[in-house]
Parts: sequence; structure tokens; C-alpha cells
Amino acid sequence: MKYCFGVDIGGTTVKIGLFTTEGELLEKWEIKTRTENHGEAILPDVAESLQNKMQEKNIRKSEVDGIGIGIPAPVMEDGVVQKTANLGWGYKEVTREMKELTGLPVAAGNDANMAALGEMWLGAGKGQKNMIMVTLGTGVGGGIIVNGKPLAGSHGAGGEIGHFCVNEEETETCGCGNTGCLEQYASATGISRLARRRLERDDSPSPLRGSEISAKAVFDALKEGDAVAKEIVEEFGSYLGHALAAIAVITDPSVIVIGGGVSKAGEILLEYVEKYFHEKAFFANQDTRFVLAQLGNDAGICGAAKLIL
Repeated sequence: MKYCFGVDIGGTTVKIGLFTTEGELLEKWEIKTRTENHGEAILPDVAESLQNKMQEKNIRKSEVDGIGIGIPAPVMEDGVVQKTANLGWGYKEVTREMKELTGLPVAAGNDANMAALGEMWLGAGKGQKNMIMVTLGTGVGGGIIVNGKPLAGSHGAGGEIGHFCVNEEETETCGCGNTGCLEQYASATGISRLARRRLERDDSPSPLRGSEISAKAVFDALKEGDAVAKEIVEEFGSYLGHALAAIAVITDPSVIVIGGGVSKAGEILLEYVEKYFHEKAFFANQDTRFVLAQLGNDAGICGAAKLIL
């Protein structure tokens, strides 16, 4: 039997999966991400964990096709990272260092692209070759798959959907330094922001008043039939749906997968996004399907494993 490893490096933990090359996840585990001293221990820690697992399972190097790694930063095609926000790394030659540490083939990519690749391989996009994945969490992440391969671009920043400009009038700044980014309206924090703005506009009664405003609270109120929550979700849906229609005209996906914490709202979220997508979509993109992500936190390790294969 042949094996490969998928590694998903996060700011708090590193998730690792041992796979067969056929796509069966045999085992998954986590180790702590040690970000101190510019994250110098991260790759050696991963290498040690992989070698321990190979010893435990009696797997020889010749039986391992390689290691795929997902990183929360733009990653160049040669596996070089210029800078990461939360790992402490500056310039780092990830694939070269990991190859030297393990003696195995290595491939690296952006974590959101890896999640998209994972959903295409083993999740909601299974059997598809052209796909957009949007992850709605604290921010808005994205991965674009074209002809079965993640779109990385020349700076490793392909598929950064969260920083698509959707509002020219916005004056507040996004975390990236620009204004009017999709992330300011479609992330969990963005939805809370839309809710606060709506509640300040007038004093319409709503269960959202006087409680902590979160994306979950907004969708829970919507499910209870709250009119104010419906207005907020309509606004969220229009920003995200229109942005995806604009992206679809360039990448022509057969399916759009929506994941991340906000997607736990379920099918009701898709209704609002699809409605506005169809309002603006080019005629050739009108039959694009919308589905909820299926792999959850395993998407990153699955995609990283697929990358090396």
C-alpha cells in the first residue's frame, strides 16, 4: 500500500492526516503550533511527528508518496512564503526545508486553496473539476479550482475572494488596509457589523436588540421569522451573491461550495446567496450549483494530501 501525509498549519495547532493514495484517511492528529522565535520550531516539530507516525505504523519511506502542506499565507509555486500573519515566519522556503528534514517529496499551498482542493477530492465538490469555495469565518477565505488544480497566481494570492471590492462607498477599513472588501460584509464579524448598522437605523422590534449580536444570532432570528434579521441576511446575501456572480464569469465553476463557521446556519444561507447570484450571473453560469461544505476541519489536510498526489 502507498501512503501520503496532509498537513494543515494553523496559528494554534497543526492538523496532520495519514492517507492512502486512494484517498482513505487512516488517522488524524494534532500538535501544538510553536510560533515563538519566529516559528522556527514549526517545521521540525511536524517532521518529527511524521517520522514518529511512520515508525509506529512500520511505514517505510519508499511507501510514502510525499507530504502536502497548507499554510495560512500566500504561497509561491516553489513553496516559498514571503510572510505569514500568525506563524511568525518571514521569508521561508517551506518545501525545501521540509524535504531536508524528512527526505520525502513535499508540496505546499495556501490553506484556503487546500480546503477547496479537499472538498473537490473527497467532499461537496467530489467529481467536479471547476469549483469556487468560500469559507465564511472570522474573515472570508476562498479557493478557486480550475481544471482540477488550485489557482495560485504569481504571488500565491489567487482566490483571495475576501478582498474583492464590493462597496465603493465604504469608509471603514478592512483588515487588509483597503475599504469595501467582501470580508467586511460576509464574514461572521461582517454580518455582526451589518446587524449593528441596521439596528441603529431605527427602533423596529427585534430579538437581536439587547443581546450579543453574532452571525449565529442573526440566522437564528431569521429562522424564527424576525423581519429585521431578514433585512440583514438579504444585505449579506446581496454582497456575497453578486461578488460570486462576478467571479463566476471569470472562472466558470460547475459548483460553489460554502464552508466556515457561518455556513453552520445551513441551507437557509444558500437560499439568500443563490437568489442574488442568479440576479447578476451571466447566462452561461445560471446552472452553477451551490452546496454546503462537507469536510469541516478535515478539508485542509485532505486538500494538502491531494496536492502532493
